[in-house]
Amino acid sequence: MALRVRGERPTVRVLRGRATVGVVILFTALLALLPLDLASAATGDDADVFSPESGAYFGSTLDWSSDGAADQAQRLGGPSAVYAHDAFLPLSDGSISYLSGFATQTAEQGSLPAISLAPGVDLSAIDDNFADEVASDIATVLGDPADPVYVSFAPDMNSTWQPWGQQPSAYRAAFTTLADAIHRELPGAMMVWSPTWGGGYPFAAASAATGARQELDTNLDGTVDGGDDPYSPYYPGDAAVDWVGLSLYHDDSDGGTAVNTVPAPGELADRLGPIAGTAGTDPAAQFYARYAEGANKPMMLRTAALYSPAGGGPSELAIKRAWWQQVFAAVGDDQYDQIDVVLWQDSTATRGAVGESFIDWSVTLNSVTRPDFVSDLTASELRLGPVVEAAAATGGSTGTTITGPWAWLVAAAVVLAALALTLRARYSRNRFRWAYSGPGNRDLRIDMLRGIAIVFVMVNHIGLTSIFQNGTQEAIGVVSGAELFVLFSGAVIGMVYRPKVVAGGIGEVVIRSTRRAWKLYYTAVTVVLIVFAASRLPFIDAGRVTTFTDQGSGAAGSSASGRVYNLYTNAEQLLGYPVNPQIVVDVLSLRLGPWQFNVMGLYVVLLLLSPLVLWALSRGWWMPVLAVSGSLYVLDALTRFRLLPSQFEDSFPLLSWQLLFVLGMVGGYFRRELVRWFRSRAGAVVLTSAVLVAVALMLFSWSNPYLSSPQDVRLSLISDNAYRGIYAAFFERTYVEPGRLLNVVLVVVAGYALLSAYWKPIAAATAWFFVPLGQATLYVFIMHIFFALIVSNVPALREGSVWLNSIAYLVLLAVMWVMVKTKFLFRIVPR
Repeated sequence: MALRVRGERPTVRVLRGRATVGVVILFTALLALLPLDLASAATGDDADVFSPESGAYFGSTLDWSSDGAADQAQRLGGPSAVYAHDAFLPLSDGSISYLSGFATQTAEQGSLPAISLAPGVDLSAIDDNFADEVASDIATVLGDPADPVYVSFAPDMNSTWQPWGQQPSAYRAAFTTLADAIHRELPGAMMVWSPTWGGGYPFAAASAATGARQELDTNLDGTVDGGDDPYSPYYPGDAAVDWVGLSLYHDDSDGGTAVNTVPAPGELADRLGPIAGTAGTDPAAQFYARYAEGANKPMMLRTAALYSPAGGGPSELAIKRAWWQQVFAAVGDDQYDQIDVVLWQDSTATRGAVGESFIDWSVTLNSVTRPDFVSDLTASELRLGPVVEAAAATGGSTGTTITGPWAWLVAAAVVLAALALTLRARYSRNRFRWAYSGPGNRDLRIDMLRGIAIVFVMVNHIGLTSIFQNGTQEAIGVVSGAELFVLFSGAVIGMVYRPKVVAGGIGEVVIRSTRRAWKLYYTAVTVVLIVFAASRLPFIDAGRVTTFTDQGSGAAGSSASGRVYNLYTNAEQLLGYPVNPQIVVDVLSLRLGPWQFNVMGLYVVLLLLSPLVLWALSRGWWMPVLAVSGSLYVLDALTRFRLLPSQFEDSFPLLSWQLLFVLGMVGGYFRRELVRWFRSRAGAVVLTSAVLVAVALMLFSWSNPYLSSPQDVRLSLISDNAYRGIYAAFFERTYVEPGRLLNVVLVVVAGYALLSAYWKPIAAATAWFFVPLGQATLYVFIMHIFFALIVSNVPALREGSVWLNSIAYLVLLAVMWVMVKTKFLFRIVPR
């Protein structure tokens, strides 16, 4: 990346003659015509680019799972000067790829990247070799090791809420080791030491080991309490530290249920502390004087103000504006002239207390705060980007967003079309002309819906950016193929086993379901071992199935975006002799395995429990069944209780996802009765309402601010921030939040009704493809793991070409269909 020179002017030798004077005048005039931001953003000295000539850079921490640098730049009126992203050590291939995308976005805005490295290993494991590898990986991310980057290691190390917290000696050693490697390998990097503000230190009962507690007892009174220094035990020394940072947020909720409060006057200055020479006795209020001014280190302030819509009290604007005005005032105060970067958390989050609280830290995501923030920011001493010359955009268009009246026109057209189809199916004289007429022994509508669901799963798990991804990623509502797969699995069991249970054959049902569960279990273990064996081959890259890159939609929340998890931890112990018994237990309990496959463990458990549910349904106890299942769902929503050690509990918590399966079983068991009821007058009203609500939720899903490709299209019916808030409160996937649960049921009801009324034209076009896949969903699910493995080893499919990837999906789906039609390995692989 070529740097431009901040504040320097070309040296021009004074030559005699009018021509030379004219050249000088012309050159000066051209320079004056340069955009002010670019002209002031230049520096030929790598150290100078990190700090502005005056004031401070405005930087942002975004929710990179749904937001981007270009999007924020549009909202803000210009790019942030600095963009921050977290990464977890060691950096896997997936994490490097994720960070490279972040670095590309940052470079395209002419901004500086700030990478915060969180250790995913013990601090003692960070030795010279480990540090050299980290430095090499960051060089790969940047493309040029001389490019400027802020690198923060293990922030909030003085806290109790981080795994690496309150380990002073180990932290200092690890920081120094990493800093040495970074300084040696990355000449454009600045190492940032960034504790959290020490108010309330040590935050809880000291979690450190005995030796560490002795180090933390800085006043030697025998206890670790608020009288001890919250910073100095963790400081690695001036040689290792280039910059100091501080996490200082306005948040009076103390990590519990969100509380909305207006910042007290002077709150920020009190926490930063007075300047050197006037510092008081409170150790927490001495950070700026000692580490910024006293050590002559530039400072990075990480900050934001908490607001929760459910918290009541003062308005969002009153809270956030009071805080940002204090931040802006500090930047403009000569007493705090070491503050050179302010990183604002411009995102939302959830916080677990009893249930979850939605927290909005952002300032640009909604119209409540954005106009005032932009106005105040423009008048402040904070500087936006570009800081360096912006790189040429490589990603092309980020997609199409339909806004304003056109968005509502599209929404109205969709609603009217749905209403017209519903009314025709109900009142038209020719309504039976296109209606379903399938075989009596099998419901092809269910097979069709299962086929669609398994295609959604396959597209999502293979994960190539394509038009298929655009059409399957929460495009028919806020649902994914996983929920549909689980619900339809239950529905099929209810339909298939009802005749046997009614005939008194519960014993046969137990035997058959147990036998099938056993077959699926040992198939799952076999797949886990086959993938592990493939990963050991030097010519196979199995990282796509043996690791998982968090997209911010899991249990860890959006803040975990980009975190990479090793799904085969310690699996190499299987090759040792003697084999460690624990790794055998891990394999047999399905604690290891491809992330695309972990729902299989959930299905095995639910299949074992299904005879009990079927027996209760045969006695007409459907209401108690739903009551018990619903109670377990509520219990999990309140406690997040993990029942089993298996891997599927991370993504598909048993107590939450069992409700989908049970709903499917009840619906499948009483399918005929439900269909009859929906044909009644009351049922028709409910069905029409269900279809319209399903359409409304589909339109809501189209307002998702995330665009997966340049060919993706979305509506802007509500603000991005409103969407994120509603989604976080009601539609999160991991625990099947109530809104998502309702949406899944409505999609199934609406889809079944659509196929019932318009089966013949739909089947003529698509049944040949979807029905065979739907009749062999387990086979497709098992075999698609190997498709994902194959795709990850085709280099051309890693380049992000939407059209090439779309063609690849056509080939993969065609091959899978041929395999099903020819019954390839049907004798071995369960269907």
